[in-house]
Amino acid sequence: MRPAAGWPTIRPELREVRALSASHDLSGLIAWARRDDWRDALAERIERHAANPCAGAGIAVADIESLLGPYGVSTLWGAAFEDLLATDLPDGRNIADDYLRRRGWKESVATREYIGCLRRSVISLYEVSSAVPGESMTLRDLVRGGEPVCVLEKLGSQGLRQWDRIATRVIPLRQHSVISGTLMAFDRGASEALLAALSRVRRKASRDVAAMAREFGINADEGALAAELTPDRLLGQAAFMVTNYWLDDALKAAQGRDRPEMVNAEGDLIAPTLLHFPLLRGVTAELVRRALASLPVLQPENAGFWNWLAEPGTPVPPIVRRPKGRSFITTMDDGRLVLGTVSLKGRRLTLEANSLARAERGHAMLAPVLAGLVGPPLTEHVDLERTLAEERPSPPPSGLSPDQERALIHQGLEEHYRRVLDEPIPALGGKSPRSAAKTPKGREKVAAWLKTLENHAAHRPPGDPLGSYDVGWMWAELGVEALRR
Repeated sequence: MRPAAGWPTIRPELREVRALSASHDLSGLIAWARRDDWRDALAERIERHAANPCAGAGIAVADIESLLGPYGVSTLWGAAFEDLLATDLPDGRNIADDYLRRRGWKESVATREYIGCLRRSVISLYEVSSAVPGESMTLRDLVRGGEPVCVLEKLGSQGLRQWDRIATRVIPLRQHSVISGTLMAFDRGASEALLAALSRVRRKASRDVAAMAREFGINADEGALAAELTPDRLLGQAAFMVTNYWLDDALKAAQGRDRPEMVNAEGDLIAPTLLHFPLLRGVTAELVRRALASLPVLQPENAGFWNWLAEPGTPVPPIVRRPKGRSFITTMDDGRLVLGTVSLKGRRLTLEANSLARAERGHAMLAPVLAGLVGPPLTEHVDLERTLAEERPSPPPSGLSPDQERALIHQGLEEHYRRVLDEPIPALGGKSPRSAAKTPKGREKVAAWLKTLENHAAHRPPGDPLGSYDVGWMWAELGVEALRR
């Protein structure tokens, strides 16, 4: 396979930034990769690490820089370069062995050892159990398992927080460990998809080999073959998959393709819709209020505002699952589902619902009781993306000191999370945290949910009261402290 025609247009110095950011100077080895003996092999690795995500994004490999910038390009280059170092080509050659044999005498002992460790390394997906910014971090291997390992890392640890997930190569060097020059950050969704894909590959590979063996009359046990296909061997052959998932996620974010579908309780796509009914001449606000009072599903908040609720006793529908969806469900304190709102202001009555289907349903509900009181409605569709993108105005000063504000916010969060422990959570399959924590599989989901809460808090700006609130008490409350590792 030949490299993509556009790739060489990317400047070499941008491709090599991250690979050189490790604690060892690999400039000699990088220059060796430009030689005729290895140039095509490296280009083919780059193509394998980038082609599928770029095809999905509808771009050429050469367009990556315009979307992800120099860091994205150098990360991709570093991942492909390190994959080449750790892999034997079909003819048995290896660039690290070749370089050390022919030019190793020019390198320091430490650099030779580092290249040798890279040669034997595999990339894996890690969870950051803890981090000391600018000094070190503790990583737990999510693919191979085992005890967490502490690595010395000044640069990479500065932007990482507890429970972040990264793909890198852990390199043991004498008394300590370091990471390679390639570090790819994963969000939880992309990392879980990668883990599932690696698991599928391992199962499929053992089945395929067993089937092939049987064709040749060889008695092959599929379970034994699966044991032979160790995680190390799998990761050694699947390094490009790690980059594929990282790059696909990065390109989706850069192109805005990562936004989830938002749905309501019925599974309708969220599309805020307002129906504005003009009051007819001679109709008073009091006449409209009396008409609305005949609808028991409208619960008044004040003289000009009503919540539109589901019929009493109607259970909240189960959460509708979509591959890329998030469900938004609003309920009253008594558990009744809120379907929309009705407001009366001046000479206009407005029905607001979060989907077109609900708006039509609300229109059908209001039409009989408002006949002769209002004219045909004017429909307004709200641009959700624009609304979400608009900057919210800063709240007015509270008059409290920072410490008082923080204490007040923490008290509210404490009350909120105490209630949440007994409420259904979409991430837990619609179960409450207390209910989910009663089973082994549920406890794993609860631990993942708590890690997400802590990780989001850790990434908030310094001094943010929401980030300084410690949700650690919930681990003990739910009996899952053993999974906090």
